[in-house]
Amino acid sequence: MDMVTSSSTAEVGESSTSKPTSHFWAKLVPLDAQLSDVEICSNEMIVSSQVTSSSQEKHEWCRITRNPDLLTAMMKNKSSNDMLVDDAVVQREDVVEIKCGTEIVLGPNREGYLSYKFKLMPGPKTCKRQLKICVDVEHAKCSICLNIWHDVVTIAPCLHNFCNGCFSEWLKRSQKKHSSVLCPQCRAVVQFAGRNHFLRNIEEDILRADPSLRRSNEEVALIDSYATIRSNLVIRSGRGIQRKRAQAFLDEVLDNEEYDSQESDDAGPQCPQCGSEIGGFQCNQHTIHLQCQVCGGMMPSRADMSELQHCMGCDRTFCGAYWHAQMVTRSDFYPVCNNEIFRPISEHTITGIPFLAHEMNRHEQDITERCIRQTGRTLQEVVAEWIRKLNNREIDRTRMPLNHAERITAATHVCSTCYEKLVSFLLYWFRISIPKYLLPPDALQREDCWYGYACRTQHHNEEHARKRNHVCRPTRGANV
Repeated sequence: MDMVTSSSTAEVGESSTSKPTSHFWAKLVPLDAQLSDVEICSNEMIVSSQVTSSSQEKHEWCRITRNPDLLTAMMKNKSSNDMLVDDAVVQREDVVEIKCGTEIVLGPNREGYLSYKFKLMPGPKTCKRQLKICVDVEHAKCSICLNIWHDVVTIAPCLHNFCNGCFSEWLKRSQKKHSSVLCPQCRAVVQFAGRNHFLRNIEEDILRADPSLRRSNEEVALIDSYATIRSNLVIRSGRGIQRKRAQAFLDEVLDNEEYDSQESDDAGPQCPQCGSEIGGFQCNQHTIHLQCQVCGGMMPSRADMSELQHCMGCDRTFCGAYWHAQMVTRSDFYPVCNNEIFRPISEHTITGIPFLAHEMNRHEQDITERCIRQTGRTLQEVVAEWIRKLNNREIDRTRMPLNHAERITAATHVCSTCYEKLVSFLLYWFRISIPKYLLPPDALQREDCWYGYACRTQHHNEEHARKRNHVCRPTRGANV
């Protein structure tokens, strides 16, 4: 039976990832209890097997390289045989990611070959990364509904947290009855409200740890129907407390500076419609304002024109389309962004393959570009055709990387970033619709990667990205 040992590669010391550590950070644990563990002491090591117990001749088996996240590693097959990694065949010179618990078989099948489990050893750095924050569940509850937060929002300056739907209803009712919006918990005047993505992660962790705290699907649907806070809101009170920039206000809160309401009164209106009626609308003392993500300018939050204010793909706020509809242009007093940044999908244009296309695999992008040239059409013409297919619901939207995917049509307003994500999604469908015999000769000869578009190896292994087709559905892994 072969004996497995480990040895540092010749490249040790030539790169920062190859420096040896003072202790072994991982080991290969044999499934045969009679064999010894193989300790991995360097950030990059070659594991070898002796041909016989009396011979010094060794056959290289694999190279294991520690990843920067300290929780995974890359394994390259250096043997003359195929290997099994979690029952997936890894061919010679192929690279796969391994993690704690990954099973590795030295040959193409389990019969007659040694099997090992890859095990990470606890160390100072890994322990630090695995540190968990303890949160009292009672401190993660909305004081309005008394349940765990759902789509949590934070208000300022008191920094209390509530469900989006709960606080949206409170905001709506308060503006009808009172000159100022007060915090439901401490009764401080609310001047700012925004979604808190960090606390949303904590909310999800709590519900995973204790599923009994989850609400029913009906309750979630109901509270989502009340939610109106999609971007950061600056809330005016009857005393005229206002700011030109929501971020400036947050900075002031965090710096514990005193807020001078008299200075705010002198700061002038927040937006053009604060000072005068434009397009049949004028802001009043209860109007909530949105801040544009591009120019920082302010505009009134209007439910009747929400599609002209929020990108459907990312829920961010843009003012160009709204002010263009109001025929308001940029001035020295009011910033207004270019309406070309945020407009209907059918009005966007594109001249080159997006960087995000095909999971940023430049080899696949090049093949797609050649396929388009072969059709005699431009990229814009191909994209327009697939937008029509999208509009006619001829495309499965499951993997569309945009929010509200089922509601998106050619007339939907999206920002430039979301448009490029949409184009990348459509180019995947364009590629898989092409008959194989119409692909370029070098692409025609490639085999499909088992992990398809979800393959992680294509991001760090140039050879694998080039020699396997990744514009295909996964046949193995978590994305099957």
